[in-house]
Amino acid sequence: MNTAQAPIASPFGYRSTAREVVQGIDLAGKVAVVTGGYSGLGTETVRALAGAGARVIVGARRPDQAAQDLAGVAGGAEIAALDLSDPASIDAFAADVGSRTGRIDMLIGNAAVMANPLTRDARGYESQFATNHLGHFQLAARLWPLLQAAGGARVVSVSSIGHRICPPDLADPNFESRPYDKWQAYGQAKSANALFALQLDTLGAPRGVRAFAVHPGGIATPLQRHLTREEQIAMGWMDAEGTIDPRFKSTEEGAATSVWCAVSPLLDTVGGVYCEDCNIAAMAGPDTPPFAGAHPHIRDAALAEGLWDLSEQMTGVQFRP
Repeated sequence: MNTAQAPIASPFGYRSTAREVVQGIDLAGKVAVVTGGYSGLGTETVRALAGAGARVIVGARRPDQAAQDLAGVAGGAEIAALDLSDPASIDAFAADVGSRTGRIDMLIGNAAVMANPLTRDARGYESQFATNHLGHFQLAARLWPLLQAAGGARVVSVSSIGHRICPPDLADPNFESRPYDKWQAYGQAKSANALFALQLDTLGAPRGVRAFAVHPGGIATPLQRHLTREEQIAMGWMDAEGTIDPRFKSTEEGAATSVWCAVSPLLDTVGGVYCEDCNIAAMAGPDTPPFAGAHPHIRDAALAEGLWDLSEQMTGVQFRP
């Protein structure tokens, strides 16, 4: 059964870093797979896990760039090609991982695109939904035997407070019947990330696999590459001089909640929850700050199941753990 969406007594918080939350935890013998683990939050996630002794395999759309960016990671990281918008690439990556290890203890779906102009993949699917959600859905399905083999694996789906924008439109996920809006597309993709964790935990918990959704917080990373300076100023992310809002987290702080969900012993018997600031988030209500809380639609079990069915149809992957 999914855990109640309510904070617990976590010793960490808003300004905790990824290295702090993993301190004292020995990950020797554990295997982690991190998508997009060579930029922004992904890099810090890999550093923290590898530094604690985990074997980390990084899925990278640009393997050569990843090798440069991760060259100094203590403990090292293995790199394999992965394009989450390409089903063949996903299958090839999963096969590659399977040739390297017989288990996965932590799968962290970190890679994402945000608020880009309308782009469609080879199947005609809208790119934010295809990359952020469907790609990770197919990847988790292909890696499922390795997750089960670990006995106690965790899947971490990096969502966002952007989920509050809207739930996924199951009738028109690809903006074929409505005008494309880059923020609506981002909102439905990030909601899908959270709903995926909810349903995966429901199906996976009896088999020893728990899933979590994460809001990393506001962080200045390459994820904002499609936003103009003017847009970021208008949203309050930076001032006219380009100074970042002091409420933003560093990349080390932004990676903390993903790492906490992957390793914290406080979560050994729970799952299916949306987390922020190294804790289970409270449900959003009328008095909740605009950039916090879990909005009701990402806790909707029926919507999560409907999204799962749609994802199977769209990917052609029957993922029934």
